[in-house]
Amino acid sequence: MKTKNTIEQTELGLGVPPAAAPAKTYRAPVYRVTLVRDGSVTAEATRETADSPAVVAELVRKLIGDSPQEHLVAICVDARSKVIGVSEVSRGTLSASLVHPRETLRTAILLNAAAFIVAHNHPSGDCNPSPDDRDTTRRLVRAGELMGIPCCDHIILAGGVQPDGTDKSFFSFREHGLIG
Repeated sequence: MKTKNTIEQTELGLGVPPAAAPAKTYRAPVYRVTLVRDGSVTAEATRETADSPAVVAELVRKLIGDSPQEHLVAICVDARSKVIGVSEVSRGTLSASLVHPRETLRTAILLNAAAFIVAHNHPSGDCNPSPDDRDTTRRLVRAGELMGIPCCDHIILAGGVQPDGTDKSFFSFREHGLIG
């Protein structure tokens, strides 16, 4: 009788564990991240270090010139403030440029930078920071602290006589005590 119950149970699917379902496989994509050198920017030969806002401003001006669009660049430095890479992070419009910490820090991470400096131009000619500039700087400083790659300065390039009457070609957040 046991044999009959077992056969009936098997035919009805009662008391018998279901057949093991075949394991689903997933193919995980494998990536390789590479850093590609696009060229170089010639700066003053006696200054390899980005140790002052004026040096950084000169370097960035050679990269973006007098563009009618906003450009934001990240300057990556080693532990001795030697420039190890410059990357254009964003190219915007006449009055704005979209900036996110993720894109800004990408090159710094790939270059194993000890720190970074951001710089952008104001085609309007006014180098004073806008509320958006201040907010972006706070976000970049926080992101840099989180990643262990500090943001040393944010420099805004412009030219000519400023609204306050001074003839200044750049604004440094560090010089004005806005970055610690």
